[in-house]
Amino acid sequence: MSDEKDRNYALAAAEDLPEIPAPDLPYRPPMPQRYRPRLGLIGCGGISAHHLAAYRDAGWEVTALCDQQGERAAQRRDEFYPRAKVLTDYHALLEEQAIDVVDIALHPAERAGVIAESLKAGKHVLSQKPFVTHLDIGLELVELARRQGRKLAVNQNGRWAPYVSYVHQAIQAGLLGQVQTVALRLNWDHTWCQGTPFEEMRHLILLDFGIHWFDMAALFFSGRRALQVHATAARAPGQQMRPALLAAAAVAFEEGVASLIFDGHSRFGPEESLQVTGSAGAIRTRGKLLTSDALELFTANGVSRPKLTGQWFNDGFRGAMGELLCAIEENREPLNGAADNLRTLEICFAALRSADTGQVQIPGQVRAA
Repeated sequence: MSDEKDRNYALAAAEDLPEIPAPDLPYRPPMPQRYRPRLGLIGCGGISAHHLAAYRDAGWEVTALCDQQGERAAQRRDEFYPRAKVLTDYHALLEEQAIDVVDIALHPAERAGVIAESLKAGKHVLSQKPFVTHLDIGLELVELARRQGRKLAVNQNGRWAPYVSYVHQAIQAGLLGQVQTVALRLNWDHTWCQGTPFEEMRHLILLDFGIHWFDMAALFFSGRRALQVHATAARAPGQQMRPALLAAAAVAFEEGVASLIFDGHSRFGPEESLQVTGSAGAIRTRGKLLTSDALELFTANGVSRPKLTGQWFNDGFRGAMGELLCAIEENREPLNGAADNLRTLEICFAALRSADTGQVQIPGQVRAA
């Protein structure tokens, strides 16, 4: 080793790379070419406003809105689709022959049964995340969709956040070579959940929130098996909420590693960062939570800084439904298909068990959240 390398342990930065034009990659939400089905929404809680705004902006027709609290469905109708029917019984929505696709935005405890009935009624389904809380139920729903000849997708809308989608497309284009590491870090204030039903969730951060970032790691390591997971969760100093707001996980993939760090009790300087390294390049971004778009792509040819348009809310919701509609039109499995999502859930469920036990867990062996 040279004297220079001896002094810096061979950690010296490489020579400055030339600035090159950013690759033009198809990171924007997908849109079907001709397929224009009628949609129905079951569950009109707070998040449904983002679903409906995305569908309206995409020009998709929602003809029925259903919620046990009829006034919530009526409010969403008045806000987004004045001509839509308002229903309080989802069975009535499923009887609507004109509706081809159902968006099910219910909580996990009641969602699986409604998904099954929707598939049996001949509807294609977009399920809210997390898809299921037991892998065996997920497998049953995937098999039911196959038997019914229907498409079943999961609303992992983070896949179509502009920066996440661009990273994925860069990987798919071979710009990074073989992915080696994925590093995700977030700090923000999640205490807005205090006093809401979310506070009752034991693993609020790792499951309800972190599922998006477990899904990103699975997406970036697409086609490669997750071998083991080690996770931890802790309460922050002075924390008032019941569930732990600090969490971390390390996921070992075949020839790769992903690390995820969450601080949901951070009052200052909220930020998200993402870095993916590969055998032929690296890509990174850092910025405001959910809107990080200051991307840098490094390859042997130089560094490029793509200028992205759009944002997670509501491009992510348009992307999740748009991918399902494209898959129906093209008769293929959607990128966010339920079968693929079970891989994400295997990793997430292993992380929950690891955080509870302090022991490394094998994805797939932990069957329930």
